[in-house]
Amino acid sequence: MERLLKSWTELAGIEFSPVSHTERIVSGVGGFLGILGVFVLSRSVVGPVGAWFLVASMGASAVLLFAVPHGQLSQPWSVIGGHLISSIIGVTCAKLLHVEFVAAAAAVGLAISAMHYLRCIHPPGGATALVAVVGGASTHALGYEYVLTPVMLNAFVILGVGIGFNYLFHWRRYPAALANGEDEEEDEYPGDEFGPVSHQDFVYALGKIDSFIDVSEHDLLRIYSLATGQARTRHLHADQILPNRCYSNGEFGDSWSVRHIIDESPSADPDRDMVIYKVVAGLGRRTTGVATRSDFAHWARHEVMRDEDNWKRVTTTAADHARPARASEADAALESAHPVSGE
Repeated sequence: MERLLKSWTELAGIEFSPVSHTERIVSGVGGFLGILGVFVLSRSVVGPVGAWFLVASMGASAVLLFAVPHGQLSQPWSVIGGHLISSIIGVTCAKLLHVEFVAAAAAVGLAISAMHYLRCIHPPGGATALVAVVGGASTHALGYEYVLTPVMLNAFVILGVGIGFNYLFHWRRYPAALANGEDEEEDEYPGDEFGPVSHQDFVYALGKIDSFIDVSEHDLLRIYSLATGQARTRHLHADQILPNRCYSNGEFGDSWSVRHIIDESPSADPDRDMVIYKVVAGLGRRTTGVATRSDFAHWARHEVMRDEDNWKRVTTTAADHARPARASEADAALESAHPVSGE
């Protein structure tokens, strides 16, 4: 019975997001404040009847701005661009196509395509285009003025409320770009490498964010799996393997390893171009080995360096490759290294 219920909820698309009661209430309050200003402006410009249609359009924007503030469909360009292009298309269809149901369908379809091309997909834009056609005589009388007042005026009003209101709550930075670079976020990421992530890990992370994420946990896990699978197929080139450097295979768990190139025997023949390495961390630590430079490059995923208690990925340049590190410096750094569980 439990399995049947789980299958039914997955099929129905019911997402049990770990969002707090505070977040749900805050979303509702924000929607109330945003739509209040929009409705007052709409009513003053197009009258009571037209206002109801327009509020329906902006009400949908309010759901995105205040319930999903970090979603791509909620960002400023999506809000402004989506309503702008959709209203222009809607008015144009209303003027050129005199069969209402054809004009309405064309307005919505063309608006969707235009938002796609302009990278401003905003679902309420479809309603904005539709209202331009079916909004009644008061809306039709506005002509292209409908684009500026009330549509764009209302779009800027609800966007302004969204920016100001969401800024009051540190976990609801809007636009989403404001969340980038904050100190509290930087502390969350220990380095460039990540270990395996389970379903429970994602549930915990979503709970820490405490905001509705417009993607399912299953999709997040699938994206992570595809990304790490692609990353694991990449390896270094033979000419990137240099003496006195450390390299990692980028594996997870017990398979992870770091090797230090301690000597080399260069040769133009790939089968005789050899390197001697010592395993300094992870699987096989304190052992040594010999491999062709090409085989070693196939094993190595990237160069790493010791940084306190962790190994960090190194971004190298052509100049770096032309200037190998001195052996004494590399040996001194490795003497202080001790085993770690991952990169």
